Amino acid sequence: MNRITQLLGIKYPIIQGGMIWCSGWKLASAVSNSGGLGLIGSGSMNPDILLEHITKCKNATNKPFGVNIPLIFPFAEEFVNIVIQENIKVVFTSAGNPSKWTPLLKENGITVVHVVANVKSALKCEASNVDAIVAEGFEAGGHNGKEETTTMVLIPMVKKAITIPLIAAGGIGTGRGMLAAMALGAEGVQIGSRFVASLESSAHAFFKNKILEATDGDTKLSIKSLTPVRLLKNKFFEEIEALENKGASHEEVVNLLGKGRSRKGMFEGDLNEGELEIGQISGLINKIESAEEIISTIISEYFQAKNELSNLEF
Repeated sequence: MNRITQLLGIKYPIIQGGMIWCSGWKLASAVSNSGGLGLIGSGSMNPDILLEHITKCKNATNKPFGVNIPLIFPFAEEFVNIVIQENIKVVFTSAGNPSKWTPLLKENGITVVHVVANVKSALKCEASNVDAIVAEGFEAGGHNGKEETTTMVLIPMVKKAITIPLIAAGGIGTGRGMLAAMALGAEGVQIGSRFVASLESSAHAFFKNKILEATDGDTKLSIKSLTPVRLLKNKFFEEIEALENKGASHEEVVNLLGKGRSRKGMFEGDLNEGELEIGQISGLINKIESAEEIISTIISEYFQAKNELSNLEF
């Protein structure tokens, strides 16, 4: 029995991350049509755009899909109202207190999953009556836990602390990674970076191709004085790192960051001045594929690795 596939009504326990600027209706519907759970990433949207993407996603798939809502974002309340009005069945929440909106969402028949980076937050989620938890290690791209706990350590720690279903995230983009996460106690995986480099991703082609060039060590946790975020190294990254190494004030870092940095990098393709959020798994991504090809490959790798382990003797 797999509680994640049962809970979400999907074929494979693979959830596509709701990444800002990369996870629109095309990617979400493609993942859902391929047997996983696609998520619309609302963090880079306003209410009208979110509604447009939900409408288009409904027209593109009859399979379950969800919406990712960062709770600290200014449109969070409006987004909650939209998913209720649009009869969305699954919501992934992040970056905020799960107890604020979980009761209302569940009252309206919505399955709620919250993303955490430590055991303390996982326990708060269970107390808030969420249906499942995503535990994300610091290998992940984008905004990250200040604890810098790796996925391999975080998953068994959270698994030991909770009873509700657990989804692993951070550094997972292959079938072998998926199997490893399951061995650590997860019942599903959330994959972001590999889907950024998909045909259906709304990321700019320049950014996608930059991901293909990445090797180990080409990403690093940055902007720690504000909120940690894993970035591909580029001119903007070097400027931020130099500023923080000098002990810059909060205001100085905010001024350099400015507005629209992530849009500039990931959506508009400015590889020098933009913020390029991607995970460490980028070092294993070497081609741009469709969501269907990605999921098919991951599932094939998963069972191949599982069979290899069953024959391993020592």
